[in-house]
Amino acid sequence: MRSLFNAAIIVAALGYFVDIYDLLLFGFVRVKSLTSLGYSGQELTDLGISLLNWQMAGMLIGGVLWGVLADKRGRVSILYFSILLYSVANILNGFATSGTDYAIYRFIAGIGLAGELGAGITLVSEIMPKEKRGLGTMMVAVIGLSGALFAWTIDQFFDWRTCFFIGGGLGLALLALRLGVSESGIFREVQKNEGVPKGNFLSLFTNRNRFVRFLRCLLIGFPTWFVVGVLITLAPEFGRAKGLEGITGGHAIAACYTGIILGDIASGLLSQYLRSRLKVMWIFLAADVLAVAYYLGGTFETAQSFYVAHFLLGLSVGFWVIFVTIGAEQFGTNLRATVATSVPNFARGMLVPIGLSFRYLKDPAVMGGVIPSLARGRCLPDYPDTCFDQNERNL
Repeated sequence: MRSLFNAAIIVAALGYFVDIYDLLLFGFVRVKSLTSLGYSGQELTDLGISLLNWQMAGMLIGGVLWGVLADKRGRVSILYFSILLYSVANILNGFATSGTDYAIYRFIAGIGLAGELGAGITLVSEIMPKEKRGLGTMMVAVIGLSGALFAWTIDQFFDWRTCFFIGGGLGLALLALRLGVSESGIFREVQKNEGVPKGNFLSLFTNRNRFVRFLRCLLIGFPTWFVVGVLITLAPEFGRAKGLEGITGGHAIAACYTGIILGDIASGLLSQYLRSRLKVMWIFLAADVLAVAYYLGGTFETAQSFYVAHFLLGLSVGFWVIFVTIGAEQFGTNLRATVATSVPNFARGMLVPIGLSFRYLKDPAVMGGVIPSLARGRCLPDYPDTCFDQNERNL
């Protein structure tokens, strides 16, 4: 048990805590922050998706940048610089006055956050013995994912600008905690071998075997960001489409991440029991298909029953850290951080085409519209200017 509480695991867990806090904070403050900046109606949905896409684009770029640097310069040094960039961007975000500078700060914060989980998991996987690695990553997941519940709590008591200031302060505090963390012995040994190329991202695409392994790792994580980026973030719209009043994004995210925390505990323990992370992934991906089908096709009489569906969605995608660990274990030390950092951020970056596809499919002229066809004659929650008549025309 002592090995589960070493400095590297605690620092990686707290880095993931800040990562999740920021990723989910926008979902909590989306409506009130954009409303205070003068936006309303359909702009709240469209601009909200656009801002989230800017953040994910930043994470996509940062995923490659920090991964390559982590394999070339060291895991710990990347953990320093990435959290510093994130902290500054979040503090500046608290001073945003328009959608343009809001997007710029979200983009920079995305680049900064991209290095947190991958570099942290790489460090943990290199210092933990193989038979305990599942427990180590489970600890990272449980502590890290509780950042979502912390963001939900902070949102209840503070203005949206203060919420971003708190996020920046958390990052700076974490930066101070990292001063006592050292590199893994495995990385130091590889650094001594000058003949081994390190952090060559393009090498993932020049060898068929490496490319197939990299692609398979990516595909595992895509469903998570359809669930979190669309179904959960836009819970108010989906709730209204199903005839439910009072559904809030904050409560939906809290319900989902409660499920994700329990799912990550279950996936970590199950991987230890089965001695196979691959079997665990099959189980959870099958559960995800069932949970999404229930969410989209089910009928819900009360808001509480709808929140239960969000909890089940979260439970079914509670494999995020196991997924990142699988990526880290598929490659050698000279590419481990490159893969472990780029894989989760490429998966997150897929929210950009997923979000664009959603905006296209919800158009009433396309297949009847995913949301408007269910919301005819009603206004969307929190967006009183977005209403549809009986013929699905946007009023």
